[in-house]
Amino acid sequence: MKAENIRGKTADELADDLQKLKKEQFNLRFQKASGQLENTARVRQVRRDIARIKTVMRQQPAS
Repeated sequence: MKAENIRGKTADELADDLQKLKKEQFNLRFQKASGQLENTARVRQVRRDIARIKTVMRQQPAS
């Protein structure tokens, strides 16, 4: 997910994306713990996408 794409979204869309990513992160942690995780790079990708969304949400003016 690119920062450019994130900046074009509304606050509600960002909140929805953040919620989806947190659920995915939770599921990935369970897969890792049970030894079923195949794409280990996805954990890092999701973590960074969450950070990008949080950063953009902070930068946007509260309205």
